[in-house]
Amino acid sequence: MSFFKSPSFKYLKNLLIGLGASVVMIGALGKLNSTPWGGTWITAGLMVEAFLFAMLGILGPDKDYYWEKLYPGLDKYKSHIAPLTEGETSADHRGLNADIVENKLGGMLSELQSMSKSLGSLKALQEVDFSKTGDQLKTMNNFYNRMNEAMNSLNASVEDTKQYQAQMASLSKNLTSLNGVYGNILTAYNVKA
Repeated sequence: MSFFKSPSFKYLKNLLIGLGASVVMIGALGKLNSTPWGGTWITAGLMVEAFLFAMLGILGPDKDYYWEKLYPGLDKYKSHIAPLTEGETSADHRGLNADIVENKLGGMLSELQSMSKSLGSLKALQEVDFSKTGDQLKTMNNFYNRMNEAMNSLNASVEDTKQYQAQMASLSKNLTSLNGVYGNILTAYNVKA
């Protein structure tokens, strides 16, 4: 029975299944094309497949647990591995004990809870309605453009105000000179009269 569990038997079994199926397909192709060898090939392939399926039915399926990743050497048929509770299995592999497993599981539970909270936040973000965001952006862009126009207009009016102030200062100087001339005229007129 140990031969049927060996890796070489599993490889041989898969090889025969694949080759038998390919012979059946080639025979079917020959039969479809009405070649003289098609019947022979399809018969041989079907017989090989029938034998293999009978063998698979008798032997039963293999278990695929992949425990050898946790305990190297477990995939060898006659290996002797200490039970999980006995601590060290070899010099370079540490055994499992309840405290280590509990700590690891506790850490994994904390990480899962953190991920759950993060996923809840993402779900809340998913439920936000962004359908009107485009309209709001257009409105903000329009507001920004009008604000720029107003600022440009304000800058122009500031320049106009500076020119107005300069002109008023000049007018004030001219009026002061004109008042001085008028005062001199009045004084000269009063002297003659």
